[in-house]
Amino acid sequence: MPAGRAAAESTGARTTEAAGLINGARERIDALDDRIIGLIQERVAVSGVIQEARITSGGRRVNLSREMEILDHYRTALGRPGTALAMTLLELSRGRI
Repeated sequence: MPAGRAAAESTGARTTEAAGLINGARERIDALDDRIIGLIQERVAVSGVIQEARITSGGRRVNLSREMEILDHYRTALGRPGTALAMTLLELSRGRI
């Protein structure tokens, strides 16, 4: 099978031109995903610093009013799916409560 046809088939495209566009866009998505993962890991680390400071000072590990602000921010920016994304980020950052 010719390389162009194989590339088109692996992307679901019907032309080699579309396959090239899709492959380039997929590379960009992969790079963005790597950056997003890095930012999430950084967010988790910063959240850990905040939690440690709060607990050390005698406070609670979680600040529910702050979490509500975060949920609202994501919902406003991304709609209903933003709420689910924010919940996942909060769970990663503070663990299940």
